[in-house]
Amino acid sequence: MENDTAALAAAIGARVRGERQGRRWTLDQLAETAGVSRRLVVNVEQGATNPSVGTLLRIAEALGVGLPDLVQSPDPKPVKVTRSGEGAVLWTSDAGGRAVLVAGTTRPEVFELWDWTLAAGDRQQSGTHSPGTRELLHVQEGSVTVEVEDRSVALGTGDALEFPGDVPHAYANPGAEPARFSLAVFEPGVGSATR
Repeated sequence: MENDTAALAAAIGARVRGERQGRRWTLDQLAETAGVSRRLVVNVEQGATNPSVGTLLRIAEALGVGLPDLVQSPDPKPVKVTRSGEGAVLWTSDAGGRAVLVAGTTRPEVFELWDWTLAAGDRQQSGTHSPGTRELLHVQEGSVTVEVEDRSVALGTGDALEFPGDVPHAYANPGAEPARFSLAVFEPGVGSATR
């Protein structure tokens, strides 16, 4: 697992560096546009850190690309299969929770498919996505509470929810057992703005 994490961090770093250099941006320009420190951009590009999903989203948005562009193979294929265990693990908790990006499309209409497991008591605060982003969540096992701005919605096995992803939101497992859910994220028009 540690080798997989290191390989993913190195691949993400190479893609971020390639996107930045393709735009002829300095490290400082990317850091300022993404709202992160220059040191963090350097660490990401060197594969020296496992950046949070929020950090990756800020960098992807600054570069005008979707998150899948940063974590998937740059070779476009008409049919791409992600076998069990091959998705990009982009979040883990000390209690054993994890978020795996299992599939995604590239810009300009970015669609992401996630497989989430929240351990008992886990809570993950998500950053706000680009304007117009929508999320669909379907609980497969256990119970999940989704917080969207100032509203909290409790969901059980089989329940589903559609909500805006361009506002503060979080996913939590208030139960005593692990919870598992699928999450689809749609970000329209990624990279369409002139930068």
